Amino acid sequence: MTGSKQRPLLFLDVDGPLIPFGPSPGRLRAAASSSEMLLDRENPLLGRLDPTAGPRLAALECDLVWASTWVEEANESVAPRIGLPRLPVVGWPEEPADEGPRGLHWKTRHLVEWAGRRPFIWVDDEIGDMDRMWVAAQHREPSLLHRVDPRVGLTDGDFSVLADWLRATVVNRAAKEHGQRQRSPRAL
Repeated sequence: MTGSKQRPLLFLDVDGPLIPFGPSPGRLRAAASSSEMLLDRENPLLGRLDPTAGPRLAALECDLVWASTWVEEANESVAPRIGLPRLPVVGWPEEPADEGPRGLHWKTRHLVEWAGRRPFIWVDDEIGDMDRMWVAAQHREPSLLHRVDPRVGLTDGDFSVLADWLRATVVNRAAKEHGQRQRSPRAL
């Protein structure tokens, strides 16, 4: 499949977007099994996961990718608790490079490289203006760098922004591709 035909990517961080740092008594839930309770004791922050986030993320018209320092542990500990299947994982360099302009997040360059020629969304709680400027200058496809408030994690408003951007991006790309097919000469 060519890059223009593939669905957009959604790079997803865990800490902040899925595991909020602020008080979240409404999100705490009882563990469903004794093995889950044991794992929650090993990392009590897992109890802050919203089990409705997985189905909402899976319903988005994109391919989900873990973009977190949790790496493969996101598939082991987070995905089952929120109802997601195993997802691809962005592998990070052993030592993040300090290359680039001041204020550029250490993930930014790697995510643009990983995305290649595909549109993407990056959902994280550490995205800044320099990341947005750098991606706009370096990535030719549409992108949305969506910063989530780490005190509350993903909200209904965040899901609306993501769905609206994906809908507009897919519609715009389809119209552009259709227009290019209309203008290209037909082979005899």
